[in-house]
Amino acid sequence: MADTNEIQGQPGAPADGTPQDAPTNDRGPGGPGGRGPRGGRGGGGGRGPGGNRDNRGGNRGRRDDRRGGNQEDGGEELIEKLVHINRVSKTVKGGKRFGFAALVVVGDGKGRAGFGHGKAREVPEAITKATAAAKKAMVRVPLREGRTLHHDGRGHFGAGLVYLRAAPAGTGIIAGGPMRAIFESLGVHDVVTKSVGTNNPYNMIRATFEALTDQTSPKSVAQRRGKKIADLLGRGGASAEVAEAEAVAVVE
Repeated sequence: MADTNEIQGQPGAPADGTPQDAPTNDRGPGGPGGRGPRGGRGGGGGRGPGGNRDNRGGNRGRRDDRRGGNQEDGGEELIEKLVHINRVSKTVKGGKRFGFAALVVVGDGKGRAGFGHGKAREVPEAITKATAAAKKAMVRVPLREGRTLHHDGRGHFGAGLVYLRAAPAGTGIIAGGPMRAIFESLGVHDVVTKSVGTNNPYNMIRATFEALTDQTSPKSVAQRRGKKIADLLGRGGASAEVAEAEAVAVVE
């Protein structure tokens, strides 16, 4: 009894005489607050082998790095033409939700051009998406003397039908709407065009690019057939001297 009274009389001692270093509220080998070997909450607030909850986003940086890797195409300056913006609305419980679709044509003015389509909730973001898609879809079109087409062409897509004709110097770009944006970004200075069947900008642009991708140059045809460029140009009734001069002027 004397020993018990002495322990209770000491400052900071428990009232029932329990030693201070005795473990209290022990739930198992998981430590304080643990849940045993299953690793539920062991290790001082962790979640088993997964470690701390604060490290859940430690390996998410690589995805963001891939998204931010947009670089210019060789550092060259490109001509960007905004052809059309379409606004759509969706009626929801709280009102109307608007979205925008942009159609953009991109070219380097030296025979390369492409078009892209982008959708977003805001106009600048839609234009950015469309521009990026256009840069990835650029195609090369051979030009005669760097100003017009080598031959006439015809393109068809959906209800759109377009006709392209080469023109002499000084004619200018005789085209309207979306087709003018394509030739300005492509670097064509003299061309005559006609669109039949529709005024939908999407169909007109796709039909125009179909006609442009069918363009061939005398140089590529001569290489494919194993002949000289002067031989091909001379078959149109031109003299040998004129055909030879035209063959020298053919760059692509």
